Amino acid sequence: MHLLPMLLLAVAAPTLGLSRPPPRRASRRATLFAAAAASSASVLPVAAKDRVVGYAKQYDWDKTLASGQNFVLRQGGTEPPNSSPLVKEKRAGQCVCAGCKTPLFESAAKFESGTGWPSFASGLDGVETVESLTGGLLGREVRCAGCGGHLGDVFNDGRVFTGTPAAITGKRFCLDGAALVFLPTDGGESVSGDGLSKRRVSRPAEVELPSWLQPPKVS
Repeated sequence: MHLLPMLLLAVAAPTLGLSRPPPRRASRRATLFAAAAASSASVLPVAAKDRVVGYAKQYDWDKTLASGQNFVLRQGGTEPPNSSPLVKEKRAGQCVCAGCKTPLFESAAKFESGTGWPSFASGLDGVETVESLTGGLLGREVRCAGCGGHLGDVFNDGRVFTGTPAAITGKRFCLDGAALVFLPTDGGESVSGDGLSKRRVSRPAEVELPSWLQPPKVS
C-alpha cells in the first residue's frame, strides 16, 4: 500500500472520527510535504511566487507586524493547531488581513473542521490562491491579494464535511489565525488571531513535525 493515502488519512483523522494525533506543535505544510515525499508519486517543486512583486500594499513588516504575524504572513510559516483564538470564534463578522486589512473571509463561510485551524468554505475577492511547492498535489497556497501575505492552504476535500458550507463549495480553506484579525458585526472589539507572538515564535524552523510523522531516530 502506498504511504500517501495512509498519511492523508492520519491528517484527516479528526474529521473521520479516528484517533486524534498528539497535540504537539504540528506544521501543517511540513506534514503535507512529508506525505508527498513518502508517496510513490513524483512531486516536482515549483518556484514560489514572490510575496512582494505585484502586490500593491507593502509596508515595513518588521515594524508593523508582531512576531507571530510576521512568521505566518511574510515567512510562510504554519502555526500549531488550536493556537489561535479564532478557531473557536463563532460570532458574525469578517476576517481581514492582519497586515494590510484587506477583507478576506466572512463568518458565514466558517465551519468546524476538527483540524485545529480556522476553516472556511470560501473566500472574498481579497483572497488569492497560488500553486504550492507540491505542484498542486496536496492543495494550493492561500494568500492575501492585497499584500501577498501567506494565509494558509486550500484543499478540495470540502465535501467530506457534511452539513457545513464546505460540503457545498467542495473547498476547505485551512488558515493560520495569526494572519487574520476578526471584526465582529456587532461593532465589538476586534480580535487578533495571533496566538504565536506570546510564544516568541519567529521563524519556520521552530515549528516541527508532529511525533506521529517524525522519522525514527538514528542511534
